[in-house]
Amino acid sequence: MPANSSHKILTVPNAISFARILLIPVVVVLIVQESTRGWGILLLGIVVGTDWIDGRIARKYNQVSELGKILDPTADRLIIAAGLIALVAIDAFPLWAAVLVIARDLFFMLVWIVLLSKHLRIDVRYIGKTATFMLMLGIPLIAWGNLGFWAAPTALVIGWMSYVAGVVEYYIAAGLYMGDLRVAFQQAQEPGKSA
Repeated sequence: MPANSSHKILTVPNAISFARILLIPVVVVLIVQESTRGWGILLLGIVVGTDWIDGRIARKYNQVSELGKILDPTADRLIIAAGLIALVAIDAFPLWAAVLVIARDLFFMLVWIVLLSKHLRIDVRYIGKTATFMLMLGIPLIAWGNLGFWAAPTALVIGWMSYVAGVVEYYIAAGLYMGDLRVAFQQAQEPGKSA
């Protein structure tokens, strides 16, 4: 794992993250149209699945960048939010379950804006990445099952197991991030510390 990150913008992982963001409108359009709904959910699964690819490439080929550290989690949040909103709109995903994730993400987007304004950053925790993976697995599977596509009962069981585990980890990670946030603010206020 590289010790330092660069300020490069044009890297393969960043290109993957940009592509994931650009595909969000395509995913939403496919999901909301009845004739392409199945393809939309499959594409959502592919787009969210690439989350692990950009990080792996960045670490393996020493392409970790400051932009990537912001772009990758931002892409994750946008994809999850857009996917959930589209799926709730077509009654493929329950609103209460979507709110659990979107409310938490909105709160941390605000926290992230405050951190940026103060030139502070907290590192992503492994449990946070695991939680995101479990949610990204669970959400498309639940929608797939609720819409009655092939192997719907199996998709629902695996999807809900993944989703529940992901939500629990998501909120554990949130508590840990709040601790990291407090430490970051304390260190920034210490004499001789620069933001």
